[in-house]
Amino acid sequence: MATVTTYSRLFAIPGARAFTLGNLIARFPQGMFSISAVMLVSGVRGSYALAGALTATGLVASVFVGPWLARMVDRHGQARIAVPATLVAASGALALLICVRLDVPDWVLFAAYLPTAAQPNTGGMSRARWAHLLDGDPRALHTANSFEQAVDELCFMLGPVVAAFLCSALFPEAGALVGAALMVTGMLVFAAQRATEPPARPRTAATRTPLRVAGVPPLLAVFLATGAIFGSLEVVTVAFADAQGHKAWAGGVLALQAAGSCAAGLVFGAVKPSGPAARRHPLCVAAMAALMTLPLLAAAITGSLYLLGGALLIAGMATAPTMVTGMTLVQERTPEGQLNEGMTLAVTAILGGIAAGSAGGGAAVEHWGPTAAYAVPVTAAATALVLALCGYVRGTRK
Repeated sequence: MATVTTYSRLFAIPGARAFTLGNLIARFPQGMFSISAVMLVSGVRGSYALAGALTATGLVASVFVGPWLARMVDRHGQARIAVPATLVAASGALALLICVRLDVPDWVLFAAYLPTAAQPNTGGMSRARWAHLLDGDPRALHTANSFEQAVDELCFMLGPVVAAFLCSALFPEAGALVGAALMVTGMLVFAAQRATEPPARPRTAATRTPLRVAGVPPLLAVFLATGAIFGSLEVVTVAFADAQGHKAWAGGVLALQAAGSCAAGLVFGAVKPSGPAARRHPLCVAAMAALMTLPLLAAAITGSLYLLGGALLIAGMATAPTMVTGMTLVQERTPEGQLNEGMTLAVTAILGGIAAGSAGGGAAVEHWGPTAAYAVPVTAAATALVLALCGYVRGTRK
């Protein structure tokens, strides 16, 4: 009951429900596009390596385009920049479908998919609105950040399930088509809520990128390694399910990991955090690294898709607290008026990690097989822990 009361107070703020609904619709396809592309390309071209490399290319492009778009959002406002960027991203998804259908050479697929990098950071824009509305209330902002992370996990929990169902039950392109439609519709609804939009902050000569702010680069390195966990886990799990003869179940199995994270995020948001976020962060990453060994053990010892799903459910419970604490640190360390850029840099680091993880996971599946390939997300989690500890030690010495 206390949890419900905590979140009901949050949404009593005028305009909060409206922009959250639009953002949820626009954000939902984030959990659909990657698995839709993997299932489409691997099914038509018969190569997980190609599918992983293709999605990785789009994510790498986002690493360069995302921060620039966020900078424009901070400078000119969310609605003015996000709507046209969303239309460009949707055109890239549609171009990929057409190219796959026309059986074009592989390199054309990469060129067609590049415009998807223009997809704006809807989660970052929503967090920026909460930071604007809850300025001076860190306890409520913690709850809002936890809710936003739970929304992220909800999208990645249901998105793969919906995408896998659409691609399997209807036709291979259905997942990406529905995702593009939801993305455009949700962004139009979100952008229409101008009353809660943070004011634009034109840049001056004194403005500097958050990359030059002390404490931000080490934090981005942790986000990069964390993204590699997600990217490799997705590709390897699809391949593992395929090897079991249940490729269509891959989305549901991956959804269990997000379900654990979503539940943990909602509970975490209702609990008052103890101590500074900088001290909590390495502890959360340590828990995530420890639990990430469970999928490898389940796959290697039992070979059961059901037990793998249970392992992913438990492993996901450390994800949301880690991400919420990390995003809190980003908000604390980003200069005023650059919040969209700061959070987009964090998301960009995650996307870059997902790109590397997707490519690494796909290559590991091709060379080692899907079971042994679960060593890739374990290695990425261990790397994230080392980076988090190094960042904390450096911070305490200053």
